[in-house]
Amino acid sequence: MDQLRLGIAGLGTVGAGLVNIVQNNADLLSARAGRDIVITAVSARDKSRDRGVDLSPYAWEDNAADLATRDDVDVVVELIGGSEGIAYNLVVSALENGKDVVTANKALLANYGFKLSSLAEEHGCSLHYEAAVAGGIPIIKGLREGLAANRIHAVYGILNGTCNYILTMMRETGRDFDDVLAEAQELGYAEADPSFDIDGIDAGHKLALLSAIAFGVKPNFTKMPIQGIRDITAADIGFATELGYKIKLLGIAKMLGDEIMQVMEPVLVPAHGPIGAIEDVYNAIYLEGDHVETPLFTGKGAGAGPTASSVMADIIDAARGIKLPVFNIPAAKLADGNWADIGKSRSVYYLRMSVLDKPGVIADVSAILRDHNISIETLVQRAQEPNAPVPVVLTTHDVLHSDMVAALEDIKKLDAVVEKPFLMRVEEL
Repeated sequence: MDQLRLGIAGLGTVGAGLVNIVQNNADLLSARAGRDIVITAVSARDKSRDRGVDLSPYAWEDNAADLATRDDVDVVVELIGGSEGIAYNLVVSALENGKDVVTANKALLANYGFKLSSLAEEHGCSLHYEAAVAGGIPIIKGLREGLAANRIHAVYGILNGTCNYILTMMRETGRDFDDVLAEAQELGYAEADPSFDIDGIDAGHKLALLSAIAFGVKPNFTKMPIQGIRDITAADIGFATELGYKIKLLGIAKMLGDEIMQVMEPVLVPAHGPIGAIEDVYNAIYLEGDHVETPLFTGKGAGAGPTASSVMADIIDAARGIKLPVFNIPAAKLADGNWADIGKSRSVYYLRMSVLDKPGVIADVSAILRDHNISIETLVQRAQEPNAPVPVVLTTHDVLHSDMVAALEDIKKLDAVVEKPFLMRVEEL
């Protein structure tokens, strides 16, 4: 029985977790893969670092790129991260040398997925990336295999556990964003520089991959409006709760006629709906298909165990000789996405304003909304001292996004509006 020989680049949390799985579950992996899976070479920045696993049986490469040309490596496992530099060069070189690749690198695929999928097909290789989206949730397999018979109409995803944790804690404790973020950093849920997570970039990369698989298009991260969660206040959390909603950083990719709407932004969802129920560091992907209707995938979206588990699932597929089109159809058939103008989308909206509490302010706001074809569904105002700023929150009926944005610009010009108004979409999921 031939062995499947791995070269692992990157020995951080996930890489060390993968080594642990190979070392401790060898018999199980062999039985399920139909062949022994072994590690022959590894690479990382610091050879002396203690990673909690024994690396002495394996060859060490100071330059990860050398894994791509080793004769004793069949599959290159790229766990370095980043869309440029060594990660990109390693994956390209591995494919060009006829080696299968397993990666957890969503940034790499979101930016260069089409090129890499074409390269894999050209050289008869497989490119696996289950761990790149939602950690331990098998959503890539779900879309490419389990739901292959369906036309997917929409994908909604909570795709970043850090953001979901922060929003959950803000609601449960009443604390502001900065306070909860600091706690998330202390607990290791957020990086010292958390911008990649809280500004929606990480989740946006993942959504670009889901869009490509769902709709048969080249992944295009640049065609995605992105808004993170920095501007969400404890007041927003409170108002959302009062209105029967929770706030989630939600990726939305759905068909609008023959166009694809793709956006990452904070959204109000029903508190007791399937998306609203997903709390803490958990991820969820909610799909709309033409034959399965609305399946929901949920689980932990990060961490050594869940992510390494997904990496190993891909390695087992490689051991079995499974070669699927990277984005569900051959690269040559992937279309340039017909991306929708977000301004043409329609939705219900939540609008928070801080205004001076004096006569005529609400009338002025209402007049602006009327002039932009916007109808108010609910309005909440918190009375304070006369002439002091007070929060005003309203929700609209279904309106055109461009009308809402235009109205917002006019509202900002009112003298009685003392802070920049804050707008969020409402999705009845």
